[in-house]
Amino acid sequence: MNMPIETTTANSFPRAASKATKVRKKTYVYLFVGWVMLIAIGVAAAMMYTEHLRQKIATDIAQQTQQQLQVVQQDYQKQVTQLKDSVTTDMKALQTKVDSLNELLAFTKDSANSKTDNSNQLYTQLADVKKKLEELQKNLDVLK
Repeated sequence: MNMPIETTTANSFPRAASKATKVRKKTYVYLFVGWVMLIAIGVAAAMMYTEHLRQKIATDIAQQTQQQLQVVQQDYQKQVTQLKDSVTTDMKALQTKVDSLNELLAFTKDSANSKTDNSNQLYTQLADVKKKLEELQKNLDVLK
């Protein structure tokens, strides 16, 4: 009688051992798949977050650049306006000088006799003033 008990016991252990190994293998497979899924979800979340940060930084930089460009443009417009006003004022002053020199030249020409040669000096001064006036006119045309 001893013999059938040993045979039954010997046969029952390998079956129980194989079921336990199968259960353990399935558990390890499920754990491995779970870990892989967790890692994949973590990587995907990290990629999404970095993309979000990249877009936010790009938007912030674009806004800052736009603001700086507006400041530069306003400064440029201010400088151009000041320069234009300055040139206009200078041209008016020169025009006044040219007109007064023309009047003086006409007066001198009328009152000059053959002994004095003051008209040549006035013509020279008038030519210099006309040169400067033409130069300022060119500068004003460039600004427009």
